[in-house]
Parts: sequence; structure tokens; C-alpha cells
Amino acid sequence: MSDRLPTRSQLLRACRDGKPLPDHPVLRRACELADLHARSLGAVQAVVADLDEQRARLVRDIDRWAEVRLPPAHGGAYLHTESLGAVIDRLAQLSARAYAAMADDAEWDLWFAWERLAELAVGYEDLVTELATGRRRLPNAVSLPFNLRIL
Repeated sequence: MSDRLPTRSQLLRACRDGKPLPDHPVLRRACELADLHARSLGAVQAVVADLDEQRARLVRDIDRWAEVRLPPAHGGAYLHTESLGAVIDRLAQLSARAYAAMADDAEWDLWFAWERLAELAVGYEDLVTELATGRRRLPNAVSLPFNLRIL
């Protein structure tokens, strides 16, 4: 099992292929998150509510994993606005939407979905670098109110 955060490419591959790299808990959960988001597209509200509960557990698992494995931040490190699990959940959501947009054949929606996914993937990569160097810290995952519905 790896104690390092996955790269942007590994994370995107896990969201796309449904086959995370062996023995990496973050990639396994990212894969599960992408599957839950794909299942929620067009689902009825009762099903979405159940999927959201499952997502919340996966996000919490990622946050707990990161909390004990990331290096300590420097005293003046900037606070990130979201937990790591929330960032990965958004990436999984955008990934599911981007692949769904390909099937819908709506050119503008397709471009917009892939553009947002690419921007967040770069943001994730920057966050990983800043966390590894101690220049950024994550909010306390235990006390975060988790808003499951992303607009």
C-alpha cells in the first residue's frame, strides 16, 4: 500500500477505467465515487439520497487516510477551502459528467465538462505539491460540514 497521494493521471485513470492501481485506498475510493456519480445521473431522488450517503462515507475515508499520512504543514501554511476527499469527490463527479456528455453528443456541454475536469485535475496536482511541501494544509476533516450536492 502506498502512503503517497496518487498523481493526477492515476486519479483520472481510476475515475475513468474503474480499475484503480492495486492497494491504494484513495484510488479505490475515487473509483467508487466516480461509479456512484455515474449511477446518480438521471436517477430518482430516493436513489440519489442513498448514493449521497455512500459518497459521504467514501469522502470521510479519504480524509481520514490523508490526515494520518500527509506531512505536517508549516506554521504559515495556507488553509485549503475543501478537504482532500471533497476535492476527489468533485473530480469523480466531473469525470462522470464528462463521459456522460460524450454520450449525449452536445458539443457545448462536452467542451464545458472536459474543460472543468481538466482545470480541477490541474488544481488537484497543485494541491498535492503544496501539501507535500507543507505550504498548504487541509481543514480538519472531522469537523467539516459536508455538502453533498455540488452545483
